[in-house]
Amino acid sequence: MNKLNTYIILIVAGLLMSCSSSELVEVWTNPDIDTFEANKVLVIGMTADTDGRKVFEKKLTAALKKNGVKSERSLDFFEKSFTKSPKTEEELLAMEGKLLEAGFDAILLSKVLAVEDKITVVKAYRNLDKNFKSFKDDYYQNQDIYYEDGYYSAYEIYHAETSLYCICPDKERELIWKGSIDITEPENVKKAVGDYIKVLIWALKGQKLLIIEEELNNEDIDI
Repeated sequence: MNKLNTYIILIVAGLLMSCSSSELVEVWTNPDIDTFEANKVLVIGMTADTDGRKVFEKKLTAALKKNGVKSERSLDFFEKSFTKSPKTEEELLAMEGKLLEAGFDAILLSKVLAVEDKITVVKAYRNLDKNFKSFKDDYYQNQDIYYEDGYYSAYEIYHAETSLYCICPDKERELIWKGSIDITEPENVKKAVGDYIKVLIWALKGQKLLIIEEELNNEDIDI
């Protein structure tokens, strides 16, 4: 995707989401990918807040299904003990194998990368502005998020990110798309999650990723 298209997307997103607690601030798309459809998507929300994770994964899975995308929560696929301890790269590779066996060919991984107080300087960053080539590398480098309960509670702005990974068996497992989204009202969990997902779904539709809407041609329009 060229720079002009990126700027247009960000400007339109700003106009559409002006009343939202979430704002799309940056996007990256694999230049070799024009569109991407998946047979089955695993939705992962990386957070130590189990209740927040349930709300996020449930709402995002429902939004994807509403748009014709078959998806499943990581809470329903992973064993309960999976996120209780850090995983090695070998264990993550084995998990990818299980996903392929279960019919998954894509992963949507969402996480908070940085937190910031509106008044003071940035307090903490985690792999911000870093592109991971695969789901395994991304999960491995960020899995400590699961064990830092309460770490973000004192801050007012969350810098979050959702990455779309292909784990297709006949293709290289790679990053397809990444969107950075700022959350300005994190204390209101339901509103924050709802707004975040609206922005995310809108962005995926616009990039023709997962959600491919049919385009009308002149023959389809009755005048």
